[in-house]
Amino acid sequence: MVSTAIHRQVEACRAGTEPAVIARLPSGWAVLGQRQVLTGYSLLLPDPVVPHLNALTAAERNRFLADLGRLGDAVLAATGALRINYAIFGNLEPALHAHVHPRYADEPEAMRTDNPWAYDWSQAPRFDLQLHGPLRDAIRARLT
Repeated sequence: MVSTAIHRQVEACRAGTEPAVIARLPSGWAVLGQRQVLTGYSLLLPDPVVPHLNALTAAERNRFLADLGRLGDAVLAATGALRINYAIFGNLEPALHAHVHPRYADEPEAMRTDNPWAYDWSQAPRFDLQLHGPLRDAIRARLT
């Protein structure tokens, strides 16, 4: 079995040792990103982990995508963002996971129309429970 960062993070979510967990959803785990390049950046991790979206049955896929939309709604409401960008790649970590990027009106002009990977992620704040816990909890409250 292939072990990716996604597999390891899902195991931590199951074990209750992942502090970035927002909520357990029907299709998997909503978590705040380990780098908060845009405040509220979150991911949806399927449980069980699968290689890609097309590995899910139609019903599982519908559930995952519905949960992704719910997570986006909650992030939008909790952050006051202008909009949400969604992304599913799996090229670097070959396991299904979806990115939820809140986008803000006060982003630098040059970045507003660029994709979130254009930011310098190495300079983004790491998830910190003290700093990001209240936002995590606010997103959780909007999901439940």
